[in-house]
Amino acid sequence: MTSQQRVVVIGGGLAGLRFAARLGPAAAVTVLGEEPHAPYNRVLLAEVLAGRYGADVAALPDPGPALRRGVRAVRIDRAGRRVHCDDGTAHAYDVLVLATGSNPVLPALRGLLRPGGGELPAGVHAFRTMDDCLALGAAAGPGVRAVVIGGGLLGVSAARALAARGAHVVLAQQAQRLMERQLDADASALLHAHLTALGVEIHTECRVRGLTTTDTPSAAPSGHRRVSGVELADGYRLAADIVVLACGVRPRTGLAQAAGLEVRKGVVVDDRLRTSDPAVHAIGDCAEHAGRLYGLAGPALEQADALAATLTGSPAGYTGTRALTRLTLGGAGRPLDLAAFGDPTPLPGDDVVRLADATRRTYRKVVLRGDRLVGGVLLGELSTVGALARTWEGDEPLDAPYDMFHLLTDDGGH
Repeated sequence: MTSQQRVVVIGGGLAGLRFAARLGPAAAVTVLGEEPHAPYNRVLLAEVLAGRYGADVAALPDPGPALRRGVRAVRIDRAGRRVHCDDGTAHAYDVLVLATGSNPVLPALRGLLRPGGGELPAGVHAFRTMDDCLALGAAAGPGVRAVVIGGGLLGVSAARALAARGAHVVLAQQAQRLMERQLDADASALLHAHLTALGVEIHTECRVRGLTTTDTPSAAPSGHRRVSGVELADGYRLAADIVVLACGVRPRTGLAQAAGLEVRKGVVVDDRLRTSDPAVHAIGDCAEHAGRLYGLAGPALEQADALAATLTGSPAGYTGTRALTRLTLGGAGRPLDLAAFGDPTPLPGDDVVRLADATRRTYRKVVLRGDRLVGGVLLGELSTVGALARTWEGDEPLDAPYDMFHLLTDDGGH
């Protein structure tokens, strides 16, 4: 790659900007960012919503003139190697990088959308962008009734943040427990107790059937509708001024599909992060590598780094990421730190080491398969998470159970 080569990146989020920064002066880079805001770290949105940080704290380093804000790519011309945008401009490329991220999943709820689509009712929000965060922050406050639909990582973060704003929060989770993909039953129970202590009312095994709305001229941008409640499958109705849809995310693959690239769950890439067109690459939430979508910041950054290294001559490529989930849930001087990695659910024959302290509200559990660490959960005390993560990521053999007790105790990382 030379400084004369033209690289166009579609997506001005964490992955796209990290790639552009890592590539540096090795090529002429243009980043097309759909949002008008200065670039920001999506991981910090819950802290902004909670009022712990201002929006400026979430800002990413200024990428300079390489970034075009508020410009949406609408078509990829692979034959002519040009990206066409909604403002009428077109950008020629030698290398194209798709960093289009993901969209929030809109569940099939009665009353959410009118027949044929249209706008969401006023008061109904996703929790994915800075605009979502700012709108929720403006609407939330003491006495406001908020219902969060979804008890995964995103829903838990939103519920905690809204409670910090003084809202009365109800969290409706269809699964048996909170964050069921990352946590085992014991860890999820501790998380449940922590959120309840913050004032969040939690309903698990609770399916939402629909929304109720009222017609009001003040809700003109949303088709004269404002949300008034949430209907559960058992017929019970929750009054609501705000509804947050935290039902997961779906990779943004529309541009790739329209351009004829191979798309399964996401845009399919190889170990050099190339799509089915060698001139087009994909990274971040939209990329599917070895049959896997990550949807987390850590893997997106690793892919950005790997692609920049590949395009500047490194033969290493990308072999996948062992993703660690971390979350801090504050509240009235009693924050709860959480970390989870791998698979915390043991199979027959696995060894499990568990340390729990009800007084300190700490819980640590790791799962070993043979002499390998395959997963773990830590709540309340994360001093050993670095050592555990390194052992897991490196797939290092262990002398169990001695090594595991060593890694789980406070001196495990030293």
